[in-house]
Amino acid sequence: MTNQMAMNAPGHTRIPDIIRRMAEVSGIGFSGERPWDIKINDHMFYDSVMRDGSLGLGETYMLGHWDCDRLDEFFTRVLRVDLDKQILSLTPFKSLMEYLRHKLTNLQSISRSNQVALAHYDVGADVFRAMLDPTMSYSCGYWANARTLDEAQIAKLDLVCRKLELKAGDRLLDIGCGWGGLAAYAAERYGAQVTGVTVSREQYAYAQHRYAHLPVNFLLMDYRCLDGEFDKIASVGMFEHVGQKNYRHFLDKINALLEPDGLALLHTIGTHESVRHTDTWIDRYIFPNGRIPTAREIMNVLSDDFIIEDWHNFGQDYDRTLMIWSERFDAAWPGLSSKYDERFYRMWHYYLMSCAAFFRSRQGQLWQLVLSKRERSCGYRSVR
Repeated sequence: MTNQMAMNAPGHTRIPDIIRRMAEVSGIGFSGERPWDIKINDHMFYDSVMRDGSLGLGETYMLGHWDCDRLDEFFTRVLRVDLDKQILSLTPFKSLMEYLRHKLTNLQSISRSNQVALAHYDVGADVFRAMLDPTMSYSCGYWANARTLDEAQIAKLDLVCRKLELKAGDRLLDIGCGWGGLAAYAAERYGAQVTGVTVSREQYAYAQHRYAHLPVNFLLMDYRCLDGEFDKIASVGMFEHVGQKNYRHFLDKINALLEPDGLALLHTIGTHESVRHTDTWIDRYIFPNGRIPTAREIMNVLSDDFIIEDWHNFGQDYDRTLMIWSERFDAAWPGLSSKYDERFYRMWHYYLMSCAAFFRSRQGQLWQLVLSKRERSCGYRSVR
């Protein structure tokens, strides 16, 4: 059915002109036959999107007001033509309020730092166990020579260790250690003495129990409260929760903790263009207070104390990682559905598919930076 036919169908509420024009620009149809076309189940969809923009789009999907066979392809088409920016224009006042909230408030202060853990990372280890590989790595795999998710995540962990020139006896700090996969790998395979830091109680309890036999010290605390000196520092998938107001403090903290000849690795999602605020649906339901940095923002806070030894982008690998996470989550859903409702399923599916599209459309990147202090006495050779 064409867009025009759908608009004239019996009982159909006329599609608002601005939504129709947006759909035409992105090549998305209403009630069409293509897998990225959307099917409207409740015409409240239009009012919600017009009133709440991106938040309304996500919430109406969670409520079952619309469906799409391939959400990843739907979002890829939306993001390739920067339709997300036009959606912001639907709610100018709310967008301004969100901008001011991010501008005027330190949303990632120490007192707020556990909010994302409570909302997302502590949602239930069973969901993550079902979705992730055995190391419980909740960040982009490295697919250069990998065939499976397990291989891609081990390759990523090993890549981090090799980039850090990790060796036996090195004191490694893992900032935002998650469920402890990197810490355990570095201790087992490289003989490092590892300290892992997380603000998630679920992650802390899991890592403490699973890796009790290894020389790894897991701490439930904010990175800003750390003291000590380390030969190597890694932060994998945590910088997105630091916040622009805290970027300089974060790097100053690394500088204070890193010994003069040491190396630090920063693994973070990045984007090509600064945004006024985080997507409102992602902010409310997935990563409260999160913010994805741009290359310029990172460069602006890299003080004279650091040299960028390497900047590696493998953002396309995140698309593949997310799609496999989605497949594994779907396969595990029959066993999870007694604990989590349909709304949770649709929320999680929407999250994974929209994020896959973020990287497929090349709005999103995945960066690994290797940093050294200026006083480092030896050079550095990049690792791939």
